[in-house]
Parts: sequence; C-alpha cells; structure tokens
Amino acid sequence: MNGAPIRNIVIVGGGTAGWMAAAAISKIMGKMPGLSISLVESEAIGTVGVGEATIPQINQFNSLLGIDENEFVRETHATYKLGIEFVDWTHIGDRYVHPFGHYGIDMLGIEFHHFWLRGLELGDSHPLDDYSIGAMAGKAGKFFWPQPDQPNSPLARLGYAFQFDASRYARFLRTRAEMQGVTRIEGRITEVEQDGESGFVTGVKLESGELVTGELFIDCSGFRALLLGQTLGVEFRDWSKWLPCDRAVAMPCTHGGSREPLTRSTARAAGWQWRIPLQHRIGNGHVYSSAHMSEDEATQILIDNLDGEPFAAPNHLRFAAGHRAKGWDRNVVALGLAGGFLEPLESTAIHLVQSGIARLMALFPTTTFSAKEIERFNRETEQDYIDIRDFLVLHYKATTRDDSELWNYCRNLEPTDGLKEKLEMFRSSGRVIRDHNELFTETSWLSVMACQGITAGGYHPAADLMSDEELLHRLGHIRQVIATAVSQMPTQEDFLRSNGSAIDPALRVTS
Repeated sequence: MNGAPIRNIVIVGGGTAGWMAAAAISKIMGKMPGLSISLVESEAIGTVGVGEATIPQINQFNSLLGIDENEFVRETHATYKLGIEFVDWTHIGDRYVHPFGHYGIDMLGIEFHHFWLRGLELGDSHPLDDYSIGAMAGKAGKFFWPQPDQPNSPLARLGYAFQFDASRYARFLRTRAEMQGVTRIEGRITEVEQDGESGFVTGVKLESGELVTGELFIDCSGFRALLLGQTLGVEFRDWSKWLPCDRAVAMPCTHGGSREPLTRSTARAAGWQWRIPLQHRIGNGHVYSSAHMSEDEATQILIDNLDGEPFAAPNHLRFAAGHRAKGWDRNVVALGLAGGFLEPLESTAIHLVQSGIARLMALFPTTTFSAKEIERFNRETEQDYIDIRDFLVLHYKATTRDDSELWNYCRNLEPTDGLKEKLEMFRSSGRVIRDHNELFTETSWLSVMACQGITAGGYHPAADLMSDEELLHRLGHIRQVIATAVSQMPTQEDFLRSNGSAIDPALRVTS
C-alpha cells in the first residue's frame, strides 16, 4: 500500500451534506481497523435546510445505507415525486412536466421521440406529456412502485424520487450514523490549524478550547466553505453570467390546493417559484435576480402565490451560481454548498452531495494523498457541475418571454459550448445527444427542448419505415395504454396509507 491508512476523519458541519457523508462513510468504511469518524457541528449555526426535492438517484443512496423506504418516507414526512412541472417558462400560460423515466417505447431500433416528431408532421398534435406515465400519473395525483418484472406495462419504465423535509432527513441519517460509530462533537469552530510546511489541515479548535484533530477533513460548512475556501483559499468560479439569479426567499405554508407527486416550478418576472408538497406542509421559495427585483417585491410575490397560510418568517438566502476551482485540495474534500451552488431548478443539490461521496469512496486516499486520485476527483466533480449548469441554462435560454428585463437577458444569452452543440444537433436532425454518461438523460434534454419550443429540424430516417397509418395507430395505442394504467393506480395518499408510510394526520400543519 502506498501510504498508511487514514485513521481519523473529521466532518466539519452537519445538515444534510454532513450527515449524508457521515452515514455513508461509516457504512462503507466503518469496519476498517482503528478508523475514527467525527462530525463537528454547532446548534448555534443554522443550516440552509430548504432543499427538499430530489431526483431518482436518491434511491441508490438509501439502498446503500440499507434504509427501509416506508420508514424513510414516514420519518421524513416525504411524498413521492414523478417529475417537475414547469409553468410559464416558454410563455405565460404554458406548462409541461419533465418526467422521470421514459417517453413511449423505442421502435425499429431508434428512440421513440423520432416517431413522435413524425407524428407531428402528420397532424397528431398530442404533447409529449401524453406519452409519459410519470407525467400523466403525476398530474392525476397517482403513484405506484415501478414494476420491472412486467416489461409490457408502462410501470416497468416509471422512475421516481422523493420530496422530504431536509432537516428531518439529516436527523434520520444522524441516528444511523451514530449507531454506526460516528461521534458527534458540539461546538463552534474558532480556528483552523494547518501544517506549517504542507498547508494540510491538522485540526479545528472549538470555542471550548478543544482541538479536534484529523487526517482527512470533509468540509460541509455550507456557503462559508470554512476549510476549502476560507482556510485553503480555493477560488470560487462564478457562473452568474449564465445563471443570473442570486437570491432566494423561502417560506413554508399549510396544505392547500392540489397534492400531486410533482415538484412545481413557476416562472416569475425575475426568476421562478418552487412548490414542494410534503405530507405535513408545502415548501415554497422564490429564486430571483437581485439586479431585476428587490427583496421586498420578491417576498410579496411569494406570499401572494402560496396555496395555504404561511407559518414561518421568510428565510432570505444569498448565493452565486458556480463552484470551487477544486473540490479536493490537500487533505480537504468539500461536499454540498461548500463546494458550489447551482439553483435548485432541477433538484440536483442533494445529488451533488451523493455523487461527491461516491467519488470520494471510489478514490479514498491513504495518508500520502496521491495527486492522481485528487486530480481525477476534481476533474469529474467539475464536469458534474458543468453538465448540470448547461441543463439549467437551457431552461432560461429556451423561451419566447419578453415581458421583463430578466427574460430578455436570458433569451439572448450566448449558450455554453456544451449546450450550443446539443441545440444545434436537435435543430439539425431532431437527435438528442448525451455525453460521457452525464446526469441528465436523453429524456430530460428532449423534455425541456421540445416542450420549451426548440424546433427539431427533422427525425431519424428509420421512422419513415413505418406507414402513416401504423405510426398514428401506435402513437394512439401508447397513449391509451398509459391512460389505462394511470386510471388503475391508487392516489398517492391511498398508496402512502396502504404501505404504512403516511404520517399521523395530526402532524399536518393546519395553522
């Protein structure tokens, strides 16, 4: 082995990122002889705690930890999520669902959407939503688990994630992590100690005078980036040019209106509003550009568009889109907000924590901290941020809105290189490309491009091998099969009750 094993890991900061790291690392590495894992956090320092929506990869993380899904849903007051509904993004009055899973079925060896594009030319104007069981079930308020053992059922291709209370999720993971041997240390950090020659972090000193030493430090200190940014001085790469929203105001409200298993994003004059229905309340927030709207105006817009009564004061957040130039420097690895921030338009915040943990576990160091592993970690982490950034920029770029300064700015944005290539390919031939197994699939890129008005310049020639009559018949049959399946699915609330994952109705916030 090239170096002695790591014996002492210190996680700085709790919250979702910190306790995800603690739970996963102790589960995977906890049986290493002599390994100690500590997490330092202070009750006096709040966490952001508003990221409540996830994408399907969260199932892999929970499975790794051996978490029972029904217990998890119940303890975090979670609901299921089949996709994200976008309202008023292309133009006011427009709406569509970016679903998890797939559209239709592939035929003749090519992707389904080429047949849908040909159907449009033949006069079949049914939207993409009609070919997605996730979109249709989501809008109908229905849910059922995927049925991979029934390949002829639309349920075989259903994907799902969760909407949950982030603070409850952190507490849920803390319990598991402590049972797996993680030691929680309460205290505010007042000083970070470093090796005089290498600059490696050697310990963090608390207000009490206690010094917590370690060999590997994981920075989960949020926007402060206490270790990676403030101590090691790793620069922040600002992407505000492409993603100009730099503020958010969050506020929960009582239940009201619909409870579909969908996160909703509604475009506003200077940004967008999220709506995340949980079992006990609805999470809401307004992400906006401070260059185009005041804090007071943004807050009032949020309050005016709540489904229920607010029951907490507005929580104001400031941020810049971008990431640290290195996610791993010397013996410090940053996770979550300490490593970067991209607005939660596609619910990727928790996934970036999850992928960072997985990458760290794959490249877990010895005390020599090999430069090759660190370089690979940083290269792959940066690519994750770039891929997600490009997908988020697409939402802003693909619009015809001209009713405000922000939308005029976004509509005229010069796209990033990666986004430009994808747009050119779709506009040229209707092809959707996906690079290096990036996070968002062809379904995702197709959903936003096609549903936000990017016109395909054609379709795969193989789609012409099917007669007009046969193609239209198959499209109609797919829609009917999906509609029938959705009609037979239980409502989400019935599903939660039947599986023992519904919370006590008395826990719902009603005032």
